[in-house]
Amino acid sequence: MSGSPADDILRLVFSFRRLAHTPADSSCAAGTCEECFALHRPKVEHFIEQGVPIHFVIPAFPAKSPNPEKVLGTLPDMAERVSLEFLQELCDYTRHYYEPGARITICSDGHVFSDLVGVPDEIVHAYGAELDLLLGAIGADAINTYGLEDAFPGFPYDEQRAMLTSQYAVPVEEVRARALEVPAARSIFGGIHRFLFEDRMALSTGRSRNSVREETKSLAYQVIQRSDAWSNLVEDFFPEALRLSIHPQVSHSSKIGIHMMRTKDNWMTPWHGVALDDGEGVRLVKRHEAEELGATLVMRGGRVSHYIAPDVSSSLKPLIEEVAS
Repeated sequence: MSGSPADDILRLVFSFRRLAHTPADSSCAAGTCEECFALHRPKVEHFIEQGVPIHFVIPAFPAKSPNPEKVLGTLPDMAERVSLEFLQELCDYTRHYYEPGARITICSDGHVFSDLVGVPDEIVHAYGAELDLLLGAIGADAINTYGLEDAFPGFPYDEQRAMLTSQYAVPVEEVRARALEVPAARSIFGGIHRFLFEDRMALSTGRSRNSVREETKSLAYQVIQRSDAWSNLVEDFFPEALRLSIHPQVSHSSKIGIHMMRTKDNWMTPWHGVALDDGEGVRLVKRHEAEELGATLVMRGGRVSHYIAPDVSSSLKPLIEEVAS
């Protein structure tokens, strides 16, 4: 494989890749697969030929999970801060191989399916506003945000969602059929369904697990329908950009799944967990896992921020490694 700036940049991005499976080809696992690179190299080279920053887009940072067993509250905290700093540093590191560097557009999908996941639009809006303030606070000048209200300005959120669905979505029946037939789609469905089931179960009282599981199965198909519609819109609005994803992706995918923080759970995101500083680094875990480790809650600026567990005993150390590796 050549040592061209395009390949160097792809090798950098792929070193943080979030794969949906263990690939049979060792070069895929190592982030040096020529077939994977060939999918993305033309876009990188296009930006290099123009002499402008490489443009990445990533649908992410929707809103905090409503599940208090996972998160500290409704606003961005240290988990988001560390993740945003990672994205900024990814752009900074790109300059080592290509002087103009890179830029990232976060295409926040919070309003896309807020009604399905049980997070009110006003809470999604507050999360997004705080995220913009956080970007300014850390000096993340290579990152900007784009949301549903930017695509359909001037309309209420319900109408924005309806417009998105009518213009960019496929029928739910097609989403369901694809999840049954295509392994990669089945993996996405499994991850989304797990998130919804965990969150709805934590907020439900007096309901059986089976009834909640069936309800969230139907919701999962609708979330995927709208998520795919948002993905199609992003592709339409930013056709030249390279696509990053916070979801695990299969090898040779047109999207590059990436980890923004260290975590054991391949599906864990900053908005479904908390930051835990164990004295050796910051990792992403669920809130109840941090509390089970006896970690201490840290406040920053009068608000909850993250957990620390710098002096756990040797008997607890294997548990931290299991939970957060």
